[in-house]
Amino acid sequence: MMQRLIWILMLLSMPAFAELKEFKLVLKDHLFYPARMEVPSGEKIRLLVHNLDGDPEEFDSFDLNREKVLFPGRINVIYVGPLAPGEYFFFGEFAPDTARGTLVAVPFAEQRL
Repeated sequence: MMQRLIWILMLLSMPAFAELKEFKLVLKDHLFYPARMEVPSGEKIRLLVHNLDGDPEEFDSFDLNREKVLFPGRINVIYVGPLAPGEYFFFGEFAPDTARGTLVAVPFAEQRL
């Protein structure tokens, strides 16, 4: 009986993982594109960062409490949120003067479609 309950709970939670909104960032020539991106506040999101440079970079954000190595030529996944409305700065540790960006968490009603 307990195993059946565990399986039911696992199956019910699976759609929640599949429904995460994805947002794409590109790192090219030590710059993030787009450098400013709106994301929904109050929701967990999946940030896909494609490093097109030939060198690794490290995604760093004190605001988001995230640090992740971005391997060259790969799409790297970073989970973020849920975020309160506001601006969240991030940068590349190896090119902090150029690799900079901001996630802007906005309520659903204020999002530009």
